[in-house]
Amino acid sequence: MKLGMQIDYAGGFKESAQAVATYEKAGLDVAWVAEAYGFDGPSFMGYLAASTERVTIASGILPIYTRTPTLLAMTAAGLDALTDGRFWLGLGASGPQVIEGFHGVAYDAPLGRTREIIDICRQVWRRERVVHEGRHYTLPLPAGQGTGLGKPLKLIAKPVRERIPVWVASLGPRNVQMTAEVAEGWLPMFFIPERAREVWGADLDAGAAARDAELGPLEVAAGGLVAIGDDAADLAERMRPMVALYVGGMGARGKNFYNDLMCRYGYEAEAAEIQDLYLDGHKDEAAAKVPAEFLRLMNLCGSEGFVRERLAAFAEAGVTVLNVMPLGRDPVATLETLRGWID
Repeated sequence: MKLGMQIDYAGGFKESAQAVATYEKAGLDVAWVAEAYGFDGPSFMGYLAASTERVTIASGILPIYTRTPTLLAMTAAGLDALTDGRFWLGLGASGPQVIEGFHGVAYDAPLGRTREIIDICRQVWRRERVVHEGRHYTLPLPAGQGTGLGKPLKLIAKPVRERIPVWVASLGPRNVQMTAEVAEGWLPMFFIPERAREVWGADLDAGAAARDAELGPLEVAAGGLVAIGDDAADLAERMRPMVALYVGGMGARGKNFYNDLMCRYGYEAEAAEIQDLYLDGHKDEAAAKVPAEFLRLMNLCGSEGFVRERLAAFAEAGVTVLNVMPLGRDPVATLETLRGWID
């Protein structure tokens, strides 16, 4: 099992890069860089490439709607070159609030678009002349669209690798099935190891049945807050506001992927109550309704024995990259401890 961490990109590139370099020495394997509506992700990842030596730098995630498929491929190839082959391309749909509100792009067909984007990216990395006729993307543009001067082109530069690992953030049944079929890795959210099979097992199996053997087994990155100590169990409570935000506020009634997930975990009544409270402006009350069991099982906060049990549970559920958010005054020491237990 590898150790991953979502890197803070809001507090300044230089400060975060210094922290990643320190975490790398402590045993961090994967640094995930998000892109929301602040600074762009690739700029920071390029900066990280120059300030690290071993850690894998991964987009976690780049939204599929904000770049053309070939630009996503070019960006990944460039970052893979800067890192000497230690880049992962994490893709996801983000949400309609960001995509339609901040980018002014219609939030449509996330599953179909993701599948086509991955196919186009792999053509680019193989330095093929890119030709794609899909439902959502056509390269080059067909006759009757544009000037008619477009022609199939291949990437000028030679990529370090012709197969850059692609990770997909997905939650819904069809999207998870597609991920298990075509991606190297899967980025679920709010992952409860003991219930993951019940929630996603059929979707993962269906995707695996159509998976190309050359892709190898599907990797999985999941985890949560980490705090080790006899008095650390209550620190999982810090996730309440974030869970309430996603389950209650990320979307609308009837269209919220995170709310649907909590329902699939068996918390239907709580999910409905959290959403109603949050959308009515009662955010603190919504956070108070997040089940304590939900927080306890998706995080790793407690005594040494409890955290070791959670590590085993995540491993048993197929997690290959444990994504952690160390709490406390010394996150480096926490990483070093986890590294020792995993090794």
